[in-house]
Amino acid sequence: MVKKDIYEHLADIYLDASSKKKKTKNAKLHLKTFKNLFFISITIIFFLTTLLMLMFKDKYVFTSLRGGKPIGSELALVLEPDIVRINFNFDPVKEEIYSVNLNGLDLVKFKALGFSVRKANYNDNVILKVEFTDNLKRKSEIYLNDIPAFKWRGYKIGFGEFKDINDWSGILSLAFIVEERNIKQKRGVVYLDNIRFLR
Repeated sequence: MVKKDIYEHLADIYLDASSKKKKTKNAKLHLKTFKNLFFISITIIFFLTTLLMLMFKDKYVFTSLRGGKPIGSELALVLEPDIVRINFNFDPVKEEIYSVNLNGLDLVKFKALGFSVRKANYNDNVILKVEFTDNLKRKSEIYLNDIPAFKWRGYKIGFGEFKDINDWSGILSLAFIVEERNIKQKRGVVYLDNIRFLR
């Protein structure tokens, strides 16, 4: 072999070994970058999940995000988790009713009724009647006259407010009523949300 050939052969071996080292080094660098990005992603997901849990820990299930005060850790029996719409048009009817048939439900272990409410028309002075009927067909009602427009207001009404019912072991129905005599406008809408019984 000529000297020149030997040098070329040694140069080829060196360059080949050098390029293999670079490839191995690059592969290790890519693997390390991938691991770092993976751990950063997991950390961000964990952080965001924890943040969301802390933000909403008191909100759902027992109160709506659309309105009402958080109930916290109170236990509830949710009757209607979706928004209920009471359309009233007092021509010729005299009242509009949204009623929940409770079939003699035993509410002895519960202490209060909770729900959120709002009206559609700002100028309307809506008074909402909330009425329970027990298994002896006795009715007891209260009136709410500070219904807000456009934003939700949460109510928590203790069963003691319904004076004419003493035995809560057999309740037939719960009704929300808009009466013509308690309203200025002849037409409008009242919305109810997240109706529930609270312990």
